[in-house]
Formats: sequence, structure tokens, C-alpha cells
Amino acid sequence: MKYYKNLSIKGAVLDKDALGKYIEKVAENHNIVSTTNKKTYPIYDLKENYKFILKTYELLNEHLLLGISIHSAGEWLLDNFYLIEETVKNIEKEISVKRYERLNAIGEGRYKGYARIYVLASEIIGYTDSKVDSENIKYAIDSYQFKKLLTTEELILLPIFLQISIIQNIAEVCEKIYVAQIQKYKVEDICARIIDNKEEIEYKKNRFKINVKNKFDYS
Repeated sequence: MKYYKNLSIKGAVLDKDALGKYIEKVAENHNIVSTTNKKTYPIYDLKENYKFILKTYELLNEHLLLGISIHSAGEWLLDNFYLIEETVKNIEKEISVKRYERLNAIGEGRYKGYARIYVLASEIIGYTDSKVDSENIKYAIDSYQFKKLLTTEELILLPIFLQISIIQNIAEVCEKIYVAQIQKYKVEDICARIIDNKEEIEYKKNRFKINVKNKFDYS
């Protein structure tokens, strides 16, 4: 059976009321089973996402030293990288494989085997573009529980799964930043080579003029 490498849910950004109605439908469609499939354990993907975020962070620092302009989202990453690093470390401590396996899971469909609270957190993040606050999170959870109740353990772990989903989104943004920075580097390199070639041509022209002048100067 196939499981998706990353649980990344995307959709149009919804306001609080629209999000609540959408989450109610999500709850209606959830067929719940008592244990997850460990193949859907999110920490492996979290580590891969962190590695790419780190790679992007290191590239941005290199470009700063080279005087290459930084993508606007890259500036945010430079300012907040250590917060991301601490968040990842905390998530790894909080969710063991055994703890994850004991969570209620989706019983069928695209997200079969994933922890229900993981899917729900991804839905909230995916339909708010990561712009969440306590008010819309509470409203979304209340909307879900209007149809199906969550366990105490699921509610305790909700903030952790929201963080996992946000870091997934940051990694996806980093892909765009990385590509943009590589393009900027290539442009800077091309410009530098054009300037160097121009200076070399001018140098050779001046040397040629001096040599010609010396050759025919009989004074």
C-alpha cells in the first residue's frame, strides 16, 4: 500500500467561518481507526525538511558574504532559523514512534494510516496558509468536534502537529528561495565575467596602442 512521503495539504485560504464549515465536512468524511501506520510517522520527513531548510540557510549566509542580494523570504529565514531549529528538536522529543502509533488514525482514503490529528493540523495550516492564531484554531477544533470528538491526547499534541505542518510549508518556501538565490548567483557571475572581459579587452587595446606608438616613434 502506498503512503505519501509528505503530508502537505494545500487549498484556497479560508476565513474563519469558511474554515469552520470546511472542517465540519472533513470530520464527517473521517472514518476513524484506533492505531496509525508507523510508515506515516512524520519525524523522518521532518528531519528531511529541516536538512533542506538548513541547506538554504547556509546558502543565504554564503551569498551575504559574497554581497549577493537576498530574497525577501530569505531574510525572514535568516532571522528565524534558530527558532526553527529549536522547534524541530522539541518535536523530536515529544513524539516517539510508539506514541504516534497509539493515536487514532484515518481508516480509509488518501490519508489512510495517518494520525487523525496530524491530518487535521495539516488541513488547518493548508487552508490558512500557515496564518493561524488561537481564535481560528479553537474555532476549527470546535467545528470538528461538532461532528466527531477528539481525544485528550490528540488535543495535547495538536500544537506539535501544527508546528510539523508549518515546518513542511517553510521547507517548500525554501525550495523557491534556493532556486531564486542560485539564479541570482548565476546572474552575478555572468555580470562579473562580462566586466572582467571588458576590462581585459580594454587592457589589450591600450597595450596594443602603446606598442604601436613605440614601434613608430623615431623621435
